Amino acid sequence: MITKNNEAPAMREDDLKIFVRGTEHFFKQVTKIPAEVSMPFIKESTDHVMNDFSAVIGISGKHRGCVYYTAPREMIGELMGHFGETDRSDELLMDCVGEIANTISGNAREHLGPGFMISVPVVIRGRAEDVRFPKDAPAFVIPITWNGYRSSLILCLKSGDREMPKFDLGSLED
Repeated sequence: MITKNNEAPAMREDDLKIFVRGTEHFFKQVTKIPAEVSMPFIKESTDHVMNDFSAVIGISGKHRGCVYYTAPREMIGELMGHFGETDRSDELLMDCVGEIANTISGNAREHLGPGFMISVPVVIRGRAEDVRFPKDAPAFVIPITWNGYRSSLILCLKSGDREMPKFDLGSLED
């Protein structure tokens, strides 16, 4: 891991893969329809990645920052159908996107250990394009396509290095 001036360790490629695998596992387990994960990229100020509903999980401990999951309304509604839910109220859509973020972050915590502490999700309704990410940590956007819908997992964890780690999606196969 890379550290500078006693800052928190940088997010490693293996850590990113934990989130990718957890996301893929979530969709396959819940819906039986696999999600396709595209190449992660570092979010620039001009990138519009936020959707209709977003949930943020605060991270503290060994890593500090946040994990966002953001998805369009139609996708969350369809996912709710896989849970057996027919009500598509904003409150239930918000609960669903929060549960997705919580599940993905919680599964990552199992692999990253007790030093990876997660908060309860905070859910944002509406395209939160004015969300500001910390300037001293890169925001890694992991595009996810499921059943024709595009959502994103955004990892913004304290790091002393803004360089994108080498990331080979082909190496995710076990």
